[in-house]
Amino acid sequence: MKNEDLFIQIENLRNKMVRAGLSKGFTSAETVTLSERLDKLINLQMGLLTNISA
Repeated sequence: MKNEDLFIQIENLRNKMVRAGLSKGFTSAETVTLSERLDKLINLQMGLLTNISA
């Protein structure tokens, strides 16, 4: 997966998570699930950036 594609996925998921948080609450199951998915994508991106700079 390209870093640019990953960045777009992260931004889309972040927006979805914020919308869920505002409408359903920041501790709702949906918001927490989206947050966990977002964490995984960010960690993946950080790993790609580390590999590029190494």
